[in-house]
Amino acid sequence: MSTMETVSMTIGDNELVLETGKMAKQANGAVLARLGGTTVLSTACADQIVEGLDFVALMVEYNEKFYAAGKIPGGFIKREGRPKDKEILVSRLIDRPIRPLLSKKFNKDIQIVPTVLSTDQTNPPDVVAMVAASAALVISDIPFEGPIGAVRVASVDNELVLNPTFEQIKEASLDIIVAGTAEGITMVEGGGDEVPEDTMIAAIDKAKLYIEELCRIQSELRIRSGKDKLPLQEIDETLEQESEIRSFAEDQLKEALFLPSKIERSKAVSKIKDEALENFTEKVPEEKVYLIKKVLGDLEKEIVRSTIAENNKRNDGRDSKTIRPISCEIDVLERTHGSGLFTRGETQALAITTLGTVYDEQIFDDIEGDRRENFMLHYNFPPYSVGETGRLGTGRREVGHGHLALRALQPMLPEKEDFPYTIRVVSEILESNGSSSMATVCGGTLSLLNAGVPMKKPVAGIAMGLIKENDKTVILSDILGEEDHLGDMDFKVAGTNEGITAFQMDIKITGVDSEIMKQALEQARDGRLHILELMNQTIGSPREEISRYAPKIINFKIDTEKIGAVIGPGGKNIKQIAEETDSTVNIEDDGTVTIYCKSQEGANAAQKKIQGYIEEPEVGKIYQGTVKRIVDFGAFIEILPGKEGLCHISKLSRNRVNSVEDVLHLNQQVPVKLVEIDRMGRLNLSYIEAIDPDYVPPAQDHRNDSRNDSRGGSRRGGSNNRDRDQGGRDRGHGSSDRRH
Repeated sequence: MSTMETVSMTIGDNELVLETGKMAKQANGAVLARLGGTTVLSTACADQIVEGLDFVALMVEYNEKFYAAGKIPGGFIKREGRPKDKEILVSRLIDRPIRPLLSKKFNKDIQIVPTVLSTDQTNPPDVVAMVAASAALVISDIPFEGPIGAVRVASVDNELVLNPTFEQIKEASLDIIVAGTAEGITMVEGGGDEVPEDTMIAAIDKAKLYIEELCRIQSELRIRSGKDKLPLQEIDETLEQESEIRSFAEDQLKEALFLPSKIERSKAVSKIKDEALENFTEKVPEEKVYLIKKVLGDLEKEIVRSTIAENNKRNDGRDSKTIRPISCEIDVLERTHGSGLFTRGETQALAITTLGTVYDEQIFDDIEGDRRENFMLHYNFPPYSVGETGRLGTGRREVGHGHLALRALQPMLPEKEDFPYTIRVVSEILESNGSSSMATVCGGTLSLLNAGVPMKKPVAGIAMGLIKENDKTVILSDILGEEDHLGDMDFKVAGTNEGITAFQMDIKITGVDSEIMKQALEQARDGRLHILELMNQTIGSPREEISRYAPKIINFKIDTEKIGAVIGPGGKNIKQIAEETDSTVNIEDDGTVTIYCKSQEGANAAQKKIQGYIEEPEVGKIYQGTVKRIVDFGAFIEILPGKEGLCHISKLSRNRVNSVEDVLHLNQQVPVKLVEIDRMGRLNLSYIEAIDPDYVPPAQDHRNDSRNDSRGGSRRGGSNNRDRDQGGRDRGHGSSDRRH
């Protein structure tokens, strides 16, 4: 039976404890990690040998259990189902720094399962899960060149805080997760609110010391309870014909690898590899034929890297700082609320913005608590974007790239109070050769501005790379797919002309110090400003009006004591407003009224009706009233919703009137003046033509009232309106009895 072992260290205000030997002992490795009241169990398992496996077959399945927060899942199915986007994103965070430290020679499937067992809803479990996953591998018998450590760094009130709480993260201007080994940083992920480059470097530097200590305690745990590592698959990768293959292909590859377009390069390189296979397959033992491709792959990598390092020449002929040609278009699609087409070299993103109402908000049921989001960004990467066939769907890559773009744009969106729309951006990647997530940021900005969303500032993004050959270091702006694959660092920076809003970095080598990162960030800033300048030439500020196809929303406040008057008994008034204006009306407890309607005219009409319910009658004011009931001695006229007054027959004309119906008829719109509110609160009216025969109602008001009346009149035959008219007659009879 295993002996339980623990190690610990202090991070920020809490102690991180790693424990093994008590739970999940049949796994190759299992570690329970605690930080405050947050507990994560991570297991690492390796399956049977898979013959011919030439890649790291790693699966990371981070999962959060609702019982961890004392909750039962929402919806009809009361158990956890498919991974939520958040779980996918954390799985990717764990995968990225660990995968490079696992050997391709370990020919088994590897699965890491970090499970959140308990959460205090104070300390985020994601960084705890990252450390637990590394520790599980470290103590297991799975070959692993780790450990890795991970910490979150936030800037709160201009102070850098390690592993901040959820509340601190909400207030933070910078929120990043930094991971690495004892030798150096390997991954950074996060964003902020226009963070200066110097602050980003300072945050990464602060994380280094704690990452080193996290690696130290994991190594200590391995000494106490670690298993002997399983052997790697011994593969003889020597090939007698290697120099001959290189001689055959080298000159051809030097030419093919630097053709102008991706398609030309791909076809030319494939042709050379096919010819090499044809020439050397019979000369090489059958079990080593695959090494021909490896030799050619190594040669390709050497040629590209050395050409960049020695000659400052890249695959498509650019130097290290040049950004590919960029074009920007808006109003690409007629019926969408906003659209933007961003093309950078051979990468193209079509971004579409759709505006919705509060009823379109995304509802999240998480262990941290239910929440709603009024901004969504969905990224699609169809196989045709790289000239391939395949299934359409949303994978982990799509979720990750979409989240990075969302993080970049979100800080620059208006507050909900200022722009009460739900916003959805969809990015369709039509071509890809180099960062499509950063193209999504640029295209997303174009479409948001085109839709009339009042962004604080435009946002652009750029992908950077690094080639480090011997004593030469070259930083690459706007990298290609080949440079991402063959380079030593891939990092993406998005932001405004003032600072960074999103950042993602993966480093494949050691020896990338703060000075290199600082230089890379400065070069990225120059590239970002260049892209922003080109985008601003197409659209630099929000369109003044939103699309006529978008829903119209009006926000205003009313006195909380008037809410009941607007709603009416059993919701009668608010239902009637919605029916007559084809609107949806929402009233919050604080008196905030939000009107949603397909047309601006309908929204304005609904607002006018609501204001009518809360308006108090004013003596001497002229109203455009509606004749509700005619009696022998006059007519009852509604001057405001639910507020009627009597216009006596003697007040209908300067001349004698024998019958009220000689002047008025039911449902007629008439101008009347409120001449008196008597002691009992009854309203006495005069027909305005009896006072001023030359009176002409204001043209705009007259048109609005006529339009609203005709819209309402078409529904007055319904049961709801009959009930309302019956109510009016009852009130009218009561008034006549009191008056007489």
